[in-house]
Amino acid sequence: MSDKQADPDMKGWLYKWTNYLKGYQKRWFVLSNGLLSYYRSQAEMLHTCRGTISLHGAVIHTEDSCNFVISNGGTQTFHLKASSEVERQKWVTALELAKAKAIRQLESGDFSSTTTEDEDEEDVSESGRDDVSNTLKVLTAKLEDLRTCHDLIMKHGAALQKSLAELEALDNTQDLTAKIKTVNERATLFRISSNAMINACNDYVDVSGTAGRKWQRLLQHERDQRLRLEDMVEQLARQHSHLEQEAKEQMNQAMPPGLQGPVPSSAPVAVNEYRPPDPNPEQVKEVLSGHSHSEDEEENEFEDAVEELAENFIVHVNTSQAHRRSNSNVSQASEGHGVGDTVSASSSEGDGQDNTVQVIMRKDNNTDSSYSLSDEMASLNGSQATTPTDGVVAQANGRPKRQRRIRVPDKPNYPINLWSIMKNCIGKELSKIPMPVNFSEPLSFLQRLTEDFEYSDILDRAVQIEDSCEQLSLVAAFTVSSYATTAVRTAKPFNPLLGETYECDRTDDLGWRALNEQVSHHPPIVAQYVEGTSGWHSWQEFSMSSKFRGKYLQIIPLGIAHLKFLASGNHYTWRKVSTTVHNMIVGKLWLDNHGEMEIVNHKTGDKCCLKFIPYSYFSREIPKKVTGYVVDSEGTFKWFITGTWDEKIEACRVTSQSMRAGKPVYETGPPKVLWKRNPIVPDSEKYYNFTKLACQLNEPEENVSPTDSRHRPDQRLMEEGMWDEANAEKLRLEEKQRATRRRREAEAEQAATEGREYPPYCPTWFVKETDDVTGALIFRFTHEYWDCKEKQEWSRCPDIF
Repeated sequence: MSDKQADPDMKGWLYKWTNYLKGYQKRWFVLSNGLLSYYRSQAEMLHTCRGTISLHGAVIHTEDSCNFVISNGGTQTFHLKASSEVERQKWVTALELAKAKAIRQLESGDFSSTTTEDEDEEDVSESGRDDVSNTLKVLTAKLEDLRTCHDLIMKHGAALQKSLAELEALDNTQDLTAKIKTVNERATLFRISSNAMINACNDYVDVSGTAGRKWQRLLQHERDQRLRLEDMVEQLARQHSHLEQEAKEQMNQAMPPGLQGPVPSSAPVAVNEYRPPDPNPEQVKEVLSGHSHSEDEEENEFEDAVEELAENFIVHVNTSQAHRRSNSNVSQASEGHGVGDTVSASSSEGDGQDNTVQVIMRKDNNTDSSYSLSDEMASLNGSQATTPTDGVVAQANGRPKRQRRIRVPDKPNYPINLWSIMKNCIGKELSKIPMPVNFSEPLSFLQRLTEDFEYSDILDRAVQIEDSCEQLSLVAAFTVSSYATTAVRTAKPFNPLLGETYECDRTDDLGWRALNEQVSHHPPIVAQYVEGTSGWHSWQEFSMSSKFRGKYLQIIPLGIAHLKFLASGNHYTWRKVSTTVHNMIVGKLWLDNHGEMEIVNHKTGDKCCLKFIPYSYFSREIPKKVTGYVVDSEGTFKWFITGTWDEKIEACRVTSQSMRAGKPVYETGPPKVLWKRNPIVPDSEKYYNFTKLACQLNEPEENVSPTDSRHRPDQRLMEEGMWDEANAEKLRLEEKQRATRRRREAEAEQAATEGREYPPYCPTWFVKETDDVTGALIFRFTHEYWDCKEKQEWSRCPDIF
C-alpha cells in the first residue's frame, strides 16, 4: 500500500504460511478498499508490497481456533494464522465486511474506492476519490428518497382513485358529504406526495449537476497532469538523445582520422557500416584501450569491422541451458536439458547470468556454398502470398477461375457511447460480454482464424526442403505471418454460435481448403483442419483466456497448433503468443503481440524458439520485433531468425562459433527473407482494414453448409451497413442459443432424475480423441464434410440461425 491511500479498514500482524522450510512467518497485513496486502514490516508500506489479494469473489473459511484461509479461485491463496481466536475472529469479520462492500461497489459501478493494479498507475488524488465517493453516497440517498416518494404517490393515487369510484357509485345523498371529505383528504395527501416527489427530483438534479461540474474539473485536472507528464518524458527523451549524440562525437574525436566513423548508438545491438582504409588492428586495440567504456567488447567490435562488412544483433536464449555440443565443443548445460527449453528476456531471479548471445551476420555474398541457403529457400526472398490480385485469375489449364470480390462495403460512421457499455464489462470473460456490432468487424472468428493461412505459400516452399532445421525456420516464418494483419485490425470478430461452421475451399488458387467448427461454447473452442494440395496438413483447436481490465484487453491463447508434412513425416506443434489491446477507453486502439513461442519437430527433436518482444516506450528495440533461433536435437544452433511480426522475417544460417569475453558469438551467412507482408490495400481503412483475402472470406457462396458463417444474418447485415438491424438480429441469435442450452440442461436434469444417461453435445464434423503426439484431448476432423458437401447431405446440421 502506498502512503497516499485512505485509512485502512484494518491492519495488524498475522502469520502467513510461506513454505515447508520456513513455515509460518510474521507479516504486517493491511486491509483497505477491498484488498488485503502484506509487508515484511510496517516500514515497507512506503515502498514495497509483498503481495495483494482481491476480496471480490474470494472465499474466506476458518480451519481451527487461530487459522483461516483466503482464496480467490485458485490463482491466489493465503494461509494465515492469528495470535488468538479473538484476533482471528476480528480479521474474519473485517474481511467479510470488506468483501461485501467490494461486491456492492462493483455491482453499482462505484470503482472510485476500489484500488486495482491499473488504478495504481493513475495519478488520482485522494481528495478527488473521496469527493466521488461522497457524491455517490448522496446521490444514492436522493435516489432512495425518489423511490419512497414514488411508492407514496402510487399508494395515495390508488386510494384517491378508489374514493372517486365510490363517490360516483354513491346512491344515497346522505353519505355524500362524508365521501367528499374523504376524497379531499386523499387528494391532499396525493398533492403532498407529488410535491415531495418534485422537491426530491429537484434535489437530485441539483446534486448531480454540481457533481458533474466538479467531476469535469477533476477530469480536466487529470488531463493537465497527463500532458505535463508527457512533456516531461519528451524532454527527457530529447536530453537523452542529445547526450547520446555528444558521446558519439566525443568518441569520434578521440580516435585517429582513419578510424572515425559511425559508432554504435545503443546496446546491445551494434551495427558497423564502414570499412576503414587498411587500418592496423593493433592500432585499433591501442586506441580502444584508452577511449572505450568496455575494452573487450569494443575491441572485438572493431576487429569485426576490420575483417569485413557485417551486422551484429542480439538473440535472447537461456545460456544456463546452452547447447550440449557445438562446433567449438563448448558446453554450458547440465545433463538432461537442451537449448530452447526456456527462452527469456532476462535471467531467472537471483542467478545474475546474461542470457543473450551475439550473432554476427555477414553482409557479403562470398560465403562458402556449404553454408548458403538452398535454392528453394533462396527463391523465397521477397516472398508474397498468392492471394489473387485481380477478380479473375487464369488456372494452369487456361480456364478462368472463380471471380471473387476484392473489397466489402465501406464501414458506416455510427457514434456510440463507449463508457456506457464498457463499464459493465470489467472483470468479465470476453466471450460472455454482450458486445454490439459497433465494436466488431463483419467476420466470424472462424473466418478470422482462416486468415492464418494467407501466406500459405511459405508452407508450399517448405515442403520441398529436405533439411529439417531449414524447414523449421520456414515454419517459424509462417507462424509469425499470421499476426501481420493484427497491427491494424483492432475490431473484434463475431463470437461463433455453438455448431457454427466455416469452410474455405481455395484449392483452385491458393492450394488449400479449410473447415472450422465451434465445437464448444463454455469454454468457447474452435476446431480447425486445413489441407494443402502440395503435401501438408494443419489442424488446431483454439481457445483463449481473456480479461477486460478497463484500459486494456488481454487475450491468452490456450490451444495447440499442429502442422505435418506428408512426404517427410515432420510433425510440428506450437502455441500462439499473447495479444494485448490497449486504450480500450480513451485514445486510439492499438495492439501488441508479445511472449515466447516454441515450435517443436516431434520427429527429429529440432526446436525453434521465437521471442515476440513487448512494446515499451523506453525500449531501444524497434517496435514489434521478433528474434529467435533454431537448434537441432543435439542442441546445436543452426539458424538465427530476426524481423518484425507486421513486416518481414529473415533467417541466416550459422557458419561458425567462437567465445569472446566468456560469451558465445555466432557468425552466420547473409540473411534471406523468409516472409514479407503484402502491400496494404489503398483505402482499406474505409472497410475495416481488410486484406483482399479477408474481403473474400464472407463472400456468399453456394452449396455450403446451412451452419456456415456466410449464412449468419447479423454478420451479413453489418457488412451491408445496417448496424441497428444487425444488433437486433444478434440479440435474437444469442437468445436462441441460450434457449437451446436451457432446453438441453432441462433434458439432462430430467434424464438424471429418471436414471438415464443423457448424451453430451457432440460436434458435427469433429470427434474428441486423445492426441498421439501431445497426449492431450483434441477434436480430430472426421473427413466427412467434403463428401457430404458433394452429395448436399446436410441432415446432421443443427438449426442455429
